[in-house]
Order: sequence, then structure tokens, then C-alpha cells
Amino acid sequence: TPRLTTSSRPPPPPPPAAAPPQPRSVSRAFPTPSFRRLPNLVQPNDGRDVLYVTEQKGLIRTFPDRQDAPEPSTFLDITGRVNDGGNEEGLLGLAFDPGYQDNGFFYVYYSVKDPRRSVVSRFSVNPRDPSKADPDSESIILEIPQPFKNHNGGQIAFGPDGYLYIGLGDGGSGGAPLLNGQNTTTLLGSLLRIGVSGPSGYQIPADNPFLSATGAEPEIWAYGLRNPWRFSFDRETGDLWLGDVGQNLWEEINLVKKGRNYGWNVMEGAHCFRSRDDCDGKGSELPIVEYNSNQGCSVIGGYVYRGTDLPSLYGAYLYGDFCRGTVWGLRHDGETVTDHILLAKVDAQITSFGEDQAGNIYILSRDDGIYRLAKP
Repeated sequence: TPRLTTSSRPPPPPPPAAAPPQPRSVSRAFPTPSFRRLPNLVQPNDGRDVLYVTEQKGLIRTFPDRQDAPEPSTFLDITGRVNDGGNEEGLLGLAFDPGYQDNGFFYVYYSVKDPRRSVVSRFSVNPRDPSKADPDSESIILEIPQPFKNHNGGQIAFGPDGYLYIGLGDGGSGGAPLLNGQNTTTLLGSLLRIGVSGPSGYQIPADNPFLSATGAEPEIWAYGLRNPWRFSFDRETGDLWLGDVGQNLWEEINLVKKGRNYGWNVMEGAHCFRSRDDCDGKGSELPIVEYNSNQGCSVIGGYVYRGTDLPSLYGAYLYGDFCRGTVWGLRHDGETVTDHILLAKVDAQITSFGEDQAGNIYILSRDDGIYRLAKP
């Protein structure tokens, strides 16, 4: 299995355990709409003032981007195709084509059963009604067998290079029984990068790092992941931020680079996973931030704030924890973390973050609506 080395450095600092003297409050961003099991909030660059959210059962719903938003409309209903039986299964990803305003294409990632697998598909809007998708327009791009019902990953997003990135967990169960994280002959446990500009299927970018590696899957951009639960691109720098859920001790945030190995299942965070003779950290990229089970149970990756409403947070990466409802913010200068504070606590289970075209960041909850940080 290919392994790329990296210079050693000390373990990342933990997040602060206590809130600053005056932590920020949060408020419901849209008091009216009600949702269940939200993994995504996305706004395409199409000039329309509309937000799109996904519910794991197989719905994409839309509503205006305003405080008094009405109950949402259904954009796409594929509940009959989606298996959301597992907590980490369902409609998990949504990404709009960079040319969506002209071509009407968008992409989804969802779970299927019999046999259990993950599907990445392209759909298009209804040519007679751009507020609705055409459910019969599905073109399957990629199917990945899933041995278990957890660790599906499921985030998809277009990078600034125009390629589609796909986050895949290690296949599931506990303790990595299939050892997929360190195995580049499988797509599982990896972040993929593919081209979808053709009329069907997908293409492998010529500069993908494992394109010429014997036995390796050429779609892989980075590997050594356990369950990447939300990644994003900084709209200003292009940096790729990713939250990777730990086994039971360490949660981590990574800045993902081409071809790098992020450690699982040799490492959990910056620590050896169980007792191993071969665990010295060499060949693995350490996370830039980690936290242990005393501070949460499941990291939720977020976004770098590039909005205008909260100027003191400009350039800070926001992320959270599912169990504690904690929201942290950090700054990184390319070498080390320069600032790291606890921003807020949400009285809900955080499932994801979202970003609109103006750079505002939203906090998504499992069943309690959508929040945002309040202005000072």
C-alpha cells in the first residue's frame, strides 16, 4: 500500500475546555421551517435567493433565504430509492454543478440496500419548472459497495478546480475490522476526486496522486480516514478542511493535502489506535486539532467564515460536536493553530454546517431546526 511520509511534529493542541467570558449566543435562522435529520444546506450560485436542504429519508427541500421563510417546498423526492435504516445511511450529500445556472445539473450521494451500497448520481432540474428537479433524470455516476450500515461518509462538493470530491468512510462496524483506511486498493476510507464534465460516467483527473500506483484506486485523492463527517473548501484560499470522526477516544480536524495518509486505523487522532508495534506516526499526517471523549463524541466539520455579519470571525474555521452541541472556531497560519476558542453551545444535536453564497454559516441540527451565531 502506498504510504507518503511527512515531517514529524508535536500532537495538536486540544480545544479550550471552557467558554470565553462572553460566549456568543445562537438563534434559529429560520423559525418557521421544520426538518428532520439534516445533513446538508447548500445554495447554488444561480442568482436565486433560495436555500436547499437535504433530509436523510430522501428529500431535497427549498425555501427563501430570509428570516421569515415559509414552510419549504419539495425540490426532489427519492425516498423510494433511499435506504435510511441506519443512523448514518440515507441521502447524505448534495452538490450543485459549477455550471448549474446554465445546465441545471446537480449531484447527490445516497444509500441503497439489497445489496447495501452508496450511489453518486446526477439529476437535472425540470426544464418546464426550475423550482423542481426531474426525478426521472437520474444518471448514476458511481456505486460503492458498503459492508456495514455505518461510516458512510457521504459529503460531496466541487472544489475550486471544478472536480467533484467525495468523502467515504472505512466501511463501518467498530474497530476497523476490514482495515480499509490503510488500503488504497479500495475506495473506502478515502477522499475521492473525479471529473463529471462528460455526458455520462466520470473521468479520472490526470494529476490524481495514485493514478499510476500499482493496484491503487485512481479516484483516491487522500486516504486513512475513518468517517469524514463534513468537509469544505475555503472559498478564499481553496484549503480543504475535514472533520474525521474517531472510534471512541479522539476526534480530529484535518487540512487535507493531495496524496496524504491521515492515519486511520494505525492512528486515532495523533495517538496510536490500540497497541501496535508499527505505530510511530511516520507516514501519517497528524490532525491540526483533536479533542477527546471528555469534550464530545462525534466531530462535525464546518466551514471557514467568509461572511460580513461577524467580522471578528472572518477567516476562522468553525466546527462542532454532535453530542455536546459545542461550536469552536480556530485560525491556522499554514503551519500551526494561532487561535482556538469555544464560540457557542447549541441546545441540540449538531449534524452539519451549511454556507450560503454570502458566506454566512448555518448550524444544522438533527431535529431542532437551523441555527446561526448571533451578531455581537
